[in-house]
Amino acid sequence: MRVFVLDKNHYPLDPCHPARARELLHSRRAKVYRRYPFTIVLQDRTVEESTTHSHRIKIDPGSKVTGFAVVQEETGRITNALEVSHRGQQIKDSLESRRALRRGRRNRKTRYRKSRFLNRTRKQGWLPPSLESRISNIETWVRRIRKLCPITAISQELVRFDLQQIKVAAKGHGTRQRCRPDKFGFPKAHAPKAKFFQGFQTGDIVKADVQKGKFTGQYVGRIAIRFRPSFVLQLPNQKFDVHPKYLKTIHRNDGYEYQF
Repeated sequence: MRVFVLDKNHYPLDPCHPARARELLHSRRAKVYRRYPFTIVLQDRTVEESTTHSHRIKIDPGSKVTGFAVVQEETGRITNALEVSHRGQQIKDSLESRRALRRGRRNRKTRYRKSRFLNRTRKQGWLPPSLESRISNIETWVRRIRKLCPITAISQELVRFDLQQIKVAAKGHGTRQRCRPDKFGFPKAHAPKAKFFQGFQTGDIVKADVQKGKFTGQYVGRIAIRFRPSFVLQLPNQKFDVHPKYLKTIHRNDGYEYQF
């Protein structure tokens, strides 16, 4: 899989081989622009001084996973590929859980929420939330790839492809729920309004260089912030508290989880 390349004005150039990207980074002719998908930005080149080729995005849609391939038009070579896992079932389960909680509150004759099943209308073009999420994921990644590669066409594939690829799972941007209920549906806590603390937010991918203590060493993982200088660093097999002074952000939370 090749590396996306931008010129010094952040316009897309042809993707390059990973070895070439390492040479450019080592000679300081380029800097890392984005970790996922890995993208470099050249410091001494513009798109007018470069030769670019037309690329096409090919999409293989699915209910659970959608595949993307970036293909060079002239040679037919696949330069990049990724899979996006959708969260349609998670959205459906969340809606069913919310419906059950609201029904329970009404049945207990509490002061909450009257029955509203007869006074709702759907606007024209309405889509189920699970399907709308899937379409939004596809649109998001098409826009992102177009910013990183000279794309001139988009087409839909009807067959699957299998090659080295990035696996991307949609996780969402946190939650809109401001009140945290207990198992009976009554409020027990409220989410804070602020999302950032000391420049970090929950879901950021960070590099931790812990200098002392039980967990001394270097780690890469996601963090869950608290509004005090003690965050939770989440690794594949463990999690522990870490001070933000040991952390460096390498990829901001964008609602997706990445795996190679």
